[in-house]
Amino acid sequence: MDAIVVDRLSYRYQAAGGQILKNISFKVAPGEIVALIGLSGCGKSTLCLCLGGIIPHYLGGELTGQVLVNGKDTREYRVAQLALEVGLVFQEPDTQLFAPTVEDEIAFAPENLCLPAEEVGMRVSQVLDTLGISALRKANPSHLSGGQKHLVAMGAVLALDPAILVLDEVMAQLDPAGKKRINGILADLRRRGKTILIVEHDPETVSIADRVLVLEDGRLIEDDRAVTVVGEWESMLRC
Repeated sequence: MDAIVVDRLSYRYQAAGGQILKNISFKVAPGEIVALIGLSGCGKSTLCLCLGGIIPHYLGGELTGQVLVNGKDTREYRVAQLALEVGLVFQEPDTQLFAPTVEDEIAFAPENLCLPAEEVGMRVSQVLDTLGISALRKANPSHLSGGQKHLVAMGAVLALDPAILVLDEVMAQLDPAGKKRINGILADLRRRGKTILIVEHDPETVSIADRVLVLEDGRLIEDDRAVTVVGEWESMLRC
């Protein structure tokens, strides 16, 4: 079974508005890293919201076609249920962070699953260690840098141990060393069987992917091996 199936997906935020996504179809196999690239405003973040069920459950709008995550139709399951399948890290981490400490932020979701305190504590420690942010355990997320906030937001979704991760420009505010560390983390997560979709602009970051999807004006115009697409994308950015 494919981890992600998007079949003829189209979406508009308002019935009278223009389509943001236009007849998109693709599949992602379990354990694959796929990058999603395209210029600003092409629909990348909207597609991420569809994968996590935020669209249509919270934002409404008009959606046609189908989105399946681990075989579950996103229209037929609540967002809380889909969060156990798909960990979505938003482009703006402040929209996800609310707890007074990093530790509380990461513990929140497993606590709401009513897991035993010992299990919650183990998950928090494992996530902090995986992301290399154990020193931030007692820090207030609102006082962290943009890159650190993205790591905490990633930790909050990893605490649920979802099979699929959707990361919307999580490296945008990281320096080269931070990007290298995240690349290492993603490679490790793939070795653990995670399926990962990354939204990015940076060709260097995209190069860790197995495949690259290119969106243009809401349409999927390319789906190819990363080594092929990255060279084309770098040439486009230089124009």
